[in-house]
Amino acid sequence: MIRVRRAVISVSDKTGIADLGRFLADKGVHLLSSGGTSRVLRDAGVEVEEISSYTGFPEMLDGRIKTLHPRIHGGILARATDEHMAQIRKAGIEPIDMVVVNLYPFRETVEKGAGYKEAVEQIDIGGPTLVRSAAKNHERVLVVVDPTDYPEVMETLEREGGIPEEMAKRYAYKAFDHTARYDITIASYLWRQQNPDDPFPPHLNLTFGRAYPLRYGENPHQKGAFYLEEKIPPATVSAARQLHGKQLSFNNILDVDAAVELVKEFSERPTVVEIKHTNPCGIASADTIAEAYRKSHSIDPMSAFGGVVAANRPVDEEMAREMKGVFVECLAAPSFTPGALEILRKKKNIRLLELGALYSTPPYLDYKRVAGGLLVQESNLKTLDWGECRIVTDREPTPQEKKALEYAWRVVKHVKSNAVVYAREDMVVGIGAGQMSRVDSAIIAARKGGDMVPGSVMASDAFFPFRDAVDAAAEAGITAAIQPGGSIRDHEVIQAANEHDMAMVFTGYRVFRH
Repeated sequence: MIRVRRAVISVSDKTGIADLGRFLADKGVHLLSSGGTSRVLRDAGVEVEEISSYTGFPEMLDGRIKTLHPRIHGGILARATDEHMAQIRKAGIEPIDMVVVNLYPFRETVEKGAGYKEAVEQIDIGGPTLVRSAAKNHERVLVVVDPTDYPEVMETLEREGGIPEEMAKRYAYKAFDHTARYDITIASYLWRQQNPDDPFPPHLNLTFGRAYPLRYGENPHQKGAFYLEEKIPPATVSAARQLHGKQLSFNNILDVDAAVELVKEFSERPTVVEIKHTNPCGIASADTIAEAYRKSHSIDPMSAFGGVVAANRPVDEEMAREMKGVFVECLAAPSFTPGALEILRKKKNIRLLELGALYSTPPYLDYKRVAGGLLVQESNLKTLDWGECRIVTDREPTPQEKKALEYAWRVVKHVKSNAVVYAREDMVVGIGAGQMSRVDSAIIAARKGGDMVPGSVMASDAFFPFRDAVDAAAEAGITAAIQPGGSIRDHEVIQAANEHDMAMVFTGYRVFRH
């Protein structure tokens, strides 16, 4: 049990510090502080001794040196042994039993657009040193870095008269985690300043905070948890507010992410996406969100069973009524009307997620874990530019076909490769995903689309290695195709398209999604 008799308090975030200081002073704890923290405590009527008075050494170098002194660190680092206690007594040092510190607001300063020199001045030195000293000696010293922990500290001291060993260990972990994340933030900033065009530093240090443990991972025998970035982009699965239903599962989160990022591609019209196992099985646009849902669900209702739905407009009562008899795991949308919520909350097993206004996801680094390593790439946010495309067939696509080709291309980059999408100008009619050969994807898309396929167009996420997929698509009634091009057999593929009077467009870039 740690008995708190002397404490150092030096915090940048002053939240709750007056209450904690007042509590400690009332318990007879001798408080040492400096600068702004000591002023806040004194203004709250708390007696505090200035650190410079205690050490006999004034602050210097514009405050860069305040707590870096043997009387402070000797008092913190001394173990509870006769030898250590004798050494500090001989040096005129008193034991320090508690350190309450949080660090200069480096991240906040940078995010406000501060210049380089101002940012560097927000690199804390004394604070991390205090934290590390106290955390190292947690068998005798309590270190507190998070203002949300002050109530637990006060309750424990009130109830126990001291701090139990296990609690001190837990707080030591939080302390080292706090300084580690702080250092990563600084290192990342310095790398970006020196290498603005290179997002791949020699050492990749990532910080994600645990949002909550999951019931299990992809399968019930696997444990899982959900972690979040420190700065979460709006209108994402990570930023969504859950309005109804059970906690999201591992697979729910993956599917909602896929649905939301795809539906963002279609901001110009009300659009609904249905996702199953991270692949779209339905997507359509219309004049109303309810009509978009009806069209989307009609594409492949069998696959949509137990899937995830995302809308890019508020869900209204009409759409909610359309969903009454359909089993849906999750529904994500910018918002829900009160009437829609009343209807949907009667569905016990649906999870409702409010996204807020939909914004395009900003560029980010995409991570894929492999055994023993991590693949890192820029996010695929490239959009179709007709000025970069080439029409390679005898026939050009009609204006209607061009609209349909663009619709299909927006979708195909969100489908697992090998991917083939058949579409009209406002809806997908068939999807072939994740096949080992591209012709199989073309055949599956035709089978899924059935009678809706004739007269539609095709998008392929990578080039056609052979003409067989074009032949299969033409047999199903496809009239135009969009693909990257670049195969050694492009001439054969183009010849096949010409034979079928099919217009073909080369984008010049592929959109694989593994």
